[in-house]
Amino acid sequence: MIKATALAALIGSTMLTATAFAANVPEGTTLAEDQTYTYRVLDEYDSLDPQLLEGVDSSTVVRDLFEGLYNMAPDGSLTPGVALSHEVSDDNLTYTFTLRDDAKWSDGKPVTAGDFVYAWQRAVNPETASPYAWYMELMSIAGAADIIAGTATPDTLGVTAIDDTTLEVKLSQPLPYFADMVAHATTFPAPKWAIDAHGKEWTRPGNMVGNGAYVLTEHTPKERLVRERNDQYWDNDNTVIEKVVALVIGDENQALTRYKAGELDKTDIPAGQYPNLKEEMPDEAFAVPRLCNYYFSFNMSDTGPEAFKDVRVRKALALAIDRDVIVDAVLKGGQFPAYNFTPAATNGFEMPEIDYAGMTQAERDQMAKDLLAEAGYGEGGEPLEFAYLYNTSESHKQVAIVATQMWKQKLGVSATLENQEWKVFLENRGNQNYDMARGAWCGDYNEASTFLDLLSSASGYNDAKYSNARVDELLAEAKSSQDTTPLYTEVEQIIAADMPVIPIYHYSVNLLLDESLKGWPMDNVMQKMYSKDFYKVAE
Repeated sequence: MIKATALAALIGSTMLTATAFAANVPEGTTLAEDQTYTYRVLDEYDSLDPQLLEGVDSSTVVRDLFEGLYNMAPDGSLTPGVALSHEVSDDNLTYTFTLRDDAKWSDGKPVTAGDFVYAWQRAVNPETASPYAWYMELMSIAGAADIIAGTATPDTLGVTAIDDTTLEVKLSQPLPYFADMVAHATTFPAPKWAIDAHGKEWTRPGNMVGNGAYVLTEHTPKERLVRERNDQYWDNDNTVIEKVVALVIGDENQALTRYKAGELDKTDIPAGQYPNLKEEMPDEAFAVPRLCNYYFSFNMSDTGPEAFKDVRVRKALALAIDRDVIVDAVLKGGQFPAYNFTPAATNGFEMPEIDYAGMTQAERDQMAKDLLAEAGYGEGGEPLEFAYLYNTSESHKQVAIVATQMWKQKLGVSATLENQEWKVFLENRGNQNYDMARGAWCGDYNEASTFLDLLSSASGYNDAKYSNARVDELLAEAKSSQDTTPLYTEVEQIIAADMPVIPIYHYSVNLLLDESLKGWPMDNVMQKMYSKDFYKVAE
């Protein structure tokens, strides 16, 4: 099996991955009669359209309902999806994917290279307004930038169906990790005939046509979503889980109660409760490193607070946060204090030296007071007041309360808290209708650019509206560099100097899994899971 981390070394050769991954049930295992997997989600999904979704929970559902060129095995390596293999040209600018001929849509139509062409053109088409259009540009697909900018038509995108089972992709520049990027939901195929027939309603049960291991059978917004086995899926014979039920439960403690009552197979552990639950249920409580960061984003646009245009204010607020208190006393789940943006678990990334990371908290606090005073705020100066926006969640609330208390006690800063449900929060944050907002990012692929590109001037998720020409230059250079470490180090140091965002911590996912549920990808730091890989054993 060729691991994702080894792909760059194999560019120019024929790329063949091992047999596609499915539920790996050991011989002699007694399976449970009821193969229903039920889990909790925090809020309603932003979208179930592969080219329109943006949240982690939405992506989890769509990985069940659709299948892209490649999937991820439980260890994080690439494994065949619709594509069996690919070849790369000598100049590293042309990727040719060979697709399986037995892939079908849930309505029985064959999945073809043309379905990928349609989906990719749809993703970059300004009329689609995909929140992930910028991702297609990051993939260095020829023509993507001009199409997104509105200066070229979608049919000029560098993707071609040579025939039904051959997809050719032209790049504008070599990109060593390009193959890793096609496991992302935005690159999944789309059924043009279903979209044409139903318009915006095409993702509803009965209208949706997918090519994944499951089909959507029920969706009651803000309550529950059900997907069941797709008998047209090419590997359906190796799927074990029959039905997947996602329940929207906004209160983490209520979800915990329902888990203990046997209503859920999986739920997140409420903030601060991991140590006790690990002692109470040692075989069910897990803390697993995850390729995600958690940060506070300043609104540096014209609509943002005037105070946040002063780097001294931004740095003062960042310095006053005691990250050890947040991870050790509030969250208690193995999270890592963050002083830079990219998590240490990122493949090939060397953690940079960041000046304030080596200080004691007392030293940081004193520097924060000095900087705020220099900027004319705090004792003897103007009062500093702003609102902090976060999406509704008890753990986000706890982090926000502690942070605002630190600012108040140490700096005399008054920050009020505002919480909104997920969709509204995304819209307001994306439109800069905030002062400071919670931010978090889970890697779309395992390379540092998946994080650092968020802070490029052109990024669709640069909610701070931060712009630094040197950062843009370094990130562009890194795309084709053989040694990205000095480039990424300089980017991280510039970010620490400019402080458009405040890194808070790097993730450890804390979850409860029922002992009957097997196949969870504990070794995949990206925590991308597929229900088709799970199975339940008899108790």
